[in-house]
Amino acid sequence: MKRNPLTTAIKLALTGAVVGSLVACGGGGSSSSSSDTASSGTSVGPVSGFGSVYVNGTRFDTNGSVNSDDGIERETQLEKGMILKVRGRWDDDGQGEADRLDYDDSIRGELQSASWNGPDLLDGEGTLIVAGQEILVDGQTVFKGATPADLNGVAPGIYRVRVSAWRLDDGSFRASFVGIKPVSEDFDDTNEVEIEGLVHNLDNVAQTFQINGIEVDYQSAEFDDDLKPGDLADGLAVEVEGFIDSNGVLIAEEIDDEDDLFDDDDDVEIAGAISGDYHEASRQFSLNGIIVQVNGGTEFDDGLRESDLGDGLLVKVEGSFRNGVLVAEEVEPRDGDAEVDGVIESRSGEELVVSGVRVVLTGNTLIEDDDDDDDDNITMRTRDIESLRVGDFIEVEGRQRAAGGDYLEAIKIEREDSDEEGYEMEGRVTAVTDSSVTVLGLTLSGGGADLSGIRVGDQVEVDYFRNAGGDYVIDEIEEDD
Repeated sequence: MKRNPLTTAIKLALTGAVVGSLVACGGGGSSSSSSDTASSGTSVGPVSGFGSVYVNGTRFDTNGSVNSDDGIERETQLEKGMILKVRGRWDDDGQGEADRLDYDDSIRGELQSASWNGPDLLDGEGTLIVAGQEILVDGQTVFKGATPADLNGVAPGIYRVRVSAWRLDDGSFRASFVGIKPVSEDFDDTNEVEIEGLVHNLDNVAQTFQINGIEVDYQSAEFDDDLKPGDLADGLAVEVEGFIDSNGVLIAEEIDDEDDLFDDDDDVEIAGAISGDYHEASRQFSLNGIIVQVNGGTEFDDGLRESDLGDGLLVKVEGSFRNGVLVAEEVEPRDGDAEVDGVIESRSGEELVVSGVRVVLTGNTLIEDDDDDDDDNITMRTRDIESLRVGDFIEVEGRQRAAGGDYLEAIKIEREDSDEEGYEMEGRVTAVTDSSVTVLGLTLSGGGADLSGIRVGDQVEVDYFRNAGGDYVIDEIEEDD
């Protein structure tokens, strides 16, 4: 069966909008009361929706301002997928108030190469090289300005990119957002190149050091904030902006020490992919460069078990930041375990019916519409939903839920142009008879398919269609290994 799973697709994103402080703006909506809030601290993660802004599933009211050294001052300049640091308050119902929003490019510069791990670009995992830095892209990466196909085999000197990414323990980066422009255009920042990382091979006399193999010359650099040239030391995390000369040396024009994501004793929300193995003895793992500590009080939600923790698993962690370690109070999965590719048959509020499957949207749902090319408007959360129309063909990745009847809780939705008459789904079997199978709450007639080997609890892939009588009929079904 030919599959095109959304879990492995690299997406081209819509324009976005993001956050600042206490008063609701542009996206509007009512402000949450401080008496209702459960946490006060820092939420760090990619933006998934607007009105005012959604980060880690919380809708933060904002005033529209952004704190950034990268030419970004207003939320209209920001995009979905950009990793934001939000200081504020939030409650258990997903409502919050933002006191401050910070954005910082991880890497900015000329795209040197793009390579993919398979012949089908929609299989999505690959590597970009920008300013000598290795950037991993995957199914969670949001692309804006060019598609993976545009970048495939591209020669140096064609595109400039800005990357919002998590810096991994080995010095590489996992991209959440990649913005692409022709080299003739800039990103509203005076410096062509930005990289971040740890100082190595510091030479105070020659005034040079290295970051991830790139030589940095800081003789003419200005030092921002409280950092002074004498503070430089091997192992210090810094951000460097400037330009790369003909010898491949980064001539630094600005150097700043890299801010910590969290303050000590912060309440924290953070989501991303686990980097490296889970260390059973210490009960620790690395998430976006942060050490996460699991203990007897850690609650695992949505069927996740401690034994499931491992490299590449997408999770959301809530807890307290203490002495440089995030002590986890709750850990929940962010990976999708089900999907449906089909036609929107109805829409009510934040629920859709897609080829017979009930789909529920949440604050974490990333809605992408390749047909919307209006880069000048803020895309509010309500406009996100309104872009999904009855009759549209969409791909939905999410998690299969059982409360109140089986349904698909959407993590990502993308509208696609399609003239296909058939549909596809992937999920767990919840009922089976000699002539039918129920997956994602939808009972499908067996048609001519062999159902003899299908059991309740099996994860299956199904090609199906709707017949003239309105019944959903299996065209092909197989177990998903």
